[in-house]
Amino acid sequence: MINAEFFITRDGELRGFHISGHAMYAEAGQDVICAFVSSAAYMAANTITDIIHADATAEADDGDMYVMVAKKDVSLCKDILAGLKLHLINTEEQYSDYLKVNYTEV
Repeated sequence: MINAEFFITRDGELRGFHISGHAMYAEAGQDVICAFVSSAAYMAANTITDIIHADATAEADDGDMYVMVAKKDVSLCKDILAGLKLHLINTEEQYSDYLKVNYTEV
């Protein structure tokens, strides 16, 4: 299962995310759920780091991605993070056996 964890402040601001695991929906290379989540996460991470140039930590390894936006740049990235969250929540509704969205207060 893919676990998508969003980091949120007490004020309700999204600071980042950590996505890990594999959907196991199909064989490696054929798993559309993994491809779907991975593509959306990379688009969000790349937009934050390479388009907006926000101060953020971004790391990715096989089946694992971590992005944390510096507090000073949260307002620059809020729409991107909210869009990713909505995208993954909608996916979770259709594929709840393969994707779980969680929240952690930071």
